Amino acid sequence: MWLIYAVGSAFFAGVTSILAKCGIRKTDSTVATAIRTVVVLIFSWIIVLAAGSWNQISSIRPQTLLFLLLSGAATGASWLCYFKALQMGDINKVVPIDKSSTVLTILMALIFLHEGISWPKALAVAAIAAGIFLMIEKKDVQKGDTGYKKRWLFYAIGSAVFASLTSILGKMGISGV
Repeated sequence: MWLIYAVGSAFFAGVTSILAKCGIRKTDSTVATAIRTVVVLIFSWIIVLAAGSWNQISSIRPQTLLFLLLSGAATGASWLCYFKALQMGDINKVVPIDKSSTVLTILMALIFLHEGISWPKALAVAAIAAGIFLMIEKKDVQKGDTGYKKRWLFYAIGSAVFASLTSILGKMGISGV
């Protein structure tokens, strides 16, 4: 069942990138992030109410709540960086860097959660990292991207780092739920 949810997540993340790029063309990225966050908040609470799980809130332990709050903050930081990077850079450059959070998350899971890594998995992580590196058009990044235009890379990297933290902190938080 987790595989269906993971594929759904990947699909909606792809759709999100396209819709976000269209939505921020003439809008400040932080305002766009705030609007998107309100929609996510409302949608999430509708699901909680529809599932009838709202009464479980009181059973969340303080440590679990802390990790979930930190994960939420990391999500917010990731979204702010991601939207700013999308606003400033090409989607074909920003998205691969943002998706490098996969590699970062696996490495952080190894370090902080002590999740094992086999040789095949390590090779797959290296292949993903190499693929991300190859997807970024280096000549375009180096040529003509100065000042304001070059800052998209900083925000794209921030998006990846905070997305990784979201996953790690979220995993730590939901282990107690």
